[in-house]
Amino acid sequence: MINKNRKYLTTGEFAKLCKVNKQTLFYYDKIGLLSPLLKNEKGYRYYSIRQIELFFVIDLLKSLGMSLNDIHQYMQNKSPESFLSLMYQQKEEIVKKRQEIEMREKIIQAKINLMVEASQLDFQQISLEQLPEATLYLSKNIENISDEEFVKVISDFIDELYISKLDTGYPIGVITKREHVLKGEFTNYSYLYIEQPNPKKGYPYLKAVKGNFLIGYHIGDEKTIHKTYKRLLSEMEHLNLVLGEYVFEEYIYDTVVKNQKEQYVTKIMMHVHQQEEKL
Repeated sequence: MINKNRKYLTTGEFAKLCKVNKQTLFYYDKIGLLSPLLKNEKGYRYYSIRQIELFFVIDLLKSLGMSLNDIHQYMQNKSPESFLSLMYQQKEEIVKKRQEIEMREKIIQAKINLMVEASQLDFQQISLEQLPEATLYLSKNIENISDEEFVKVISDFIDELYISKLDTGYPIGVITKREHVLKGEFTNYSYLYIEQPNPKKGYPYLKAVKGNFLIGYHIGDEKTIHKTYKRLLSEMEHLNLVLGEYVFEEYIYDTVVKNQKEQYVTKIMMHVHQQEEKL
């Protein structure tokens, strides 16, 4: 018999306080996760007000991705020590998730900034600009390698970015050395790279050459990129400039925002010096 001097809650009342439906409570009772404090001879279920905190902890753990089976295991071995250990563990998980969300937010913001900037560019224009030094994370050398090896290097590079959390939202670009460009080997790349606005300690980086860059844009795929390079080299000669150590390429518009490869846009940045300067 129910002690009338104590306040008990029906399943409906308890469900309303916990903001769930009664079926959830029936299921929790069935699997032994949270059972009513009392059941009378007619089968009516009654919960104690003290069980609300237990439900809230179950709901918290569930919202953090903990399985009902793991929660049940904890419920079978409850103690202040195991509860404290569980809370510390879940706090660490939350910190990791928050860091991941913050990283993704930075990636998305970088992509927004780049796309807004791209929308204001004149892709027909060739300009001479002074660029600040940038820190780049590089792949292994990819000069003169086979297509099969090239695919593996790309795969390894992307894995490195994921594992080491080095994806910054900036496009993956390619670096071509001066000697290859002057030979007309415009797609004989030397490295893949991704810019690191906030470099992490403990990783090998290249400080990109700062200074004057002749910048142009190629519209289309790499099969016709030699035409844009010839335009840039012609303009470089016209301005009495000589090519520096590296040329950098990165997509402005690619398969993410364009359906046809004829509409892809590649930014080409050629490091240059005045003719009279020593290399």
